[in-house]
Amino acid sequence: MDETSYRIARDQINQLPCVFDRALLMQAAVCEAAQRLSLAEREVVACRAPLARAACGQLLSLLRKNSAFALKVKDAQRILPHAMTMKVQCGGLIGLRDLLDPAAAAPDVLKLVRLAQAEYENFEALPFSRIVQGVAHWQGRKRRAPPLPGEPKT
Repeated sequence: MDETSYRIARDQINQLPCVFDRALLMQAAVCEAAQRLSLAEREVVACRAPLARAACGQLLSLLRKNSAFALKVKDAQRILPHAMTMKVQCGGLIGLRDLLDPAAAAPDVLKLVRLAQAEYENFEALPFSRIVQGVAHWQGRKRRAPPLPGEPKT
């Protein structure tokens, strides 16, 4: 399947894509509104709660905006490389979890969105200086070192 056909099929199947899909696919977070779908040997995440998805979109936009310094970029609203997107999504959710639900084992996106809405008037009132610490400290998987000459490849 070529990429154009894949994108068309993905958009038809997943009409409400999850905002935090990368964090969910990496299993760095959970969400009760998420629905995993398989397509052409790939996995996509759909959202079953349109209102929650809108709130997640607003939250992610503010996370990106407030993470610019931690990411060492001037404008985090532009298209970010995959590693930076992962850092914003995973680290941002961890920072939010540490602030609102520190006893939780993994960030629960829908639960965190609801807690933030209940505790703060709006997402802009969140203490992003504390939340962005999660972005700054989050590290993805390390690349495996290439095998030394003569060693078998794994």
